Amino acid sequence: MKIVVLGAGAWGTAVALSAAQHPAGHQVTLWARNASQARNMLDQRENRAYLPGIALPAALHVTSADPAQACQGANLVIIATPMAALRGMLSSLSALHMPVAWLCKGFESAESAGSAGNASPGMLAHEVCAQVAPSLISGVLSGPSFALEVARNQPTALVAASEHAAVRDTLVAAFHSPSVRVYANEDIVGVEVGGAVKNVLAIATGLCDGLQLGLNARAALITRGLAEMTRLGVALGARAETFMGLSGMGDLVLTATGDLSRNRRVGLLLAEGKTLQQAVESLGHVAEGVYCARTVAQRATAQGVDMPITQAVVALLDGHMGPAEAVARLMGRGPAVEQV
Repeated sequence: MKIVVLGAGAWGTAVALSAAQHPAGHQVTLWARNASQARNMLDQRENRAYLPGIALPAALHVTSADPAQACQGANLVIIATPMAALRGMLSSLSALHMPVAWLCKGFESAESAGSAGNASPGMLAHEVCAQVAPSLISGVLSGPSFALEVARNQPTALVAASEHAAVRDTLVAAFHSPSVRVYANEDIVGVEVGGAVKNVLAIATGLCDGLQLGLNARAALITRGLAEMTRLGVALGARAETFMGLSGMGDLVLTATGDLSRNRRVGLLLAEGKTLQQAVESLGHVAEGVYCARTVAQRATAQGVDMPITQAVVALLDGHMGPAEAVARLMGRGPAVEQV
């Protein structure tokens, strides 16, 4: 199979590495937006900017050519850009006839939507695709996964979600291997909502951990966060059971508790007294929860869905309250009957 991965960040590189080392012997091309980054990876056989110390196999081709040109003759195209760049990338690939899947997790912001027609903030990736590239057969590859562990061939389970069986089957054939198990799922709404909201919840959990509130508080926050995520997903048409799986509970637990989580790290840094700008700049990578928290809250409000944890994170990120006040709001709500 010929696979093209568009985007040479940590996750795109890790996915390309995984595919290039697949027992089926896939032909894999990794596209980098920056020509100098592509040259460095070719010369050094390593992506030192995002995955230092991980060797690129000789079989992995690296290019910075025009994306549409790089995709010629491919059997599968993977978009590994941040959510902010998805709309433009999908527009440039709208005429493709092979399966296309994205890796980004989040809701599109108003800035990304820009002035495009009837675009509105808070769109999920598949909604953006339906608007700008409706003829594509497309889907998402998601689930609990840190790029470094995938690059190291450590055991990982992912979800291939699409309404198109051809996309699900192609993703399974491309990535299911001795180190990566890929589950097919038709509920793309649920998988995308889980992948987006868990980033926001991970900021809240990092904040609680940074303030040393204890494991009881962390467990409560993760559990109630899962309830928030499920409420929003169901309101948008997802199946509730999807959130008990890899792209819901699994991804939330990993991102909220794992030391490699950038979103959790943002919460930890804010608890230390760092400003949001200082926290983001120290990461060196994109923390999607910072950029999609407001649009998650907007989408929830439009659907009439109560998401108090998300609202507290937005207030914290916007500077309307400090870490201690945000946590007090999270943990100090009045009594209620537990329900999803």
